[in-house]
Amino acid sequence: MRPDPDPVGPGQESVWDYPRPAIAEPTRAHIVIEHGGVVVADTRNAVRVLETSHPPNYYIPPADIADGVLRRAAGSSMCEWKGAAKYWDVLAGDDVLEKVGWSYPNPTPSFRLLADFVAFYAAPFDRCLVDGEEVIPQPGQFYGGWITSKVAGPFKGVPGSRFW
Repeated sequence: MRPDPDPVGPGQESVWDYPRPAIAEPTRAHIVIEHGGVVVADTRNAVRVLETSHPPNYYIPPADIADGVLRRAAGSSMCEWKGAAKYWDVLAGDDVLEKVGWSYPNPTPSFRLLADFVAFYAAPFDRCLVDGEEVIPQPGQFYGGWITSKVAGPFKGVPGSRFW
């Protein structure tokens, strides 16, 4: 059962207006990820994925990810829309953050923009920023969306949202 969307304020988007199936689109938002005193990523060339009930996921071009922070992790998964994903660990400061990133080396035609770009879960990092605003990780262990004041929910991942 679909919940009632939260009211949308000035300058906000409702995740309930995002499409299903999902789409990918370029964004000029300034995305920064920091951990252990390391700037893991810093870009204005991200691609965001929008899907009904989910805050955006941000995919970062490899050229804007710090050298030496990514290490291929074991495992893979399949997305019905994007294709086969591979996973990444992040080495930052004294920490190894396991399976905190994912990418699509050969995405489906609708998601070609994502080829080799890397998305990251926000929760494991010290700070993830969108245009200078610290993000709140999307609830639920499976989801990788980044919540900012520019998106209105409610967001998939909260208790009771399994069948949204």
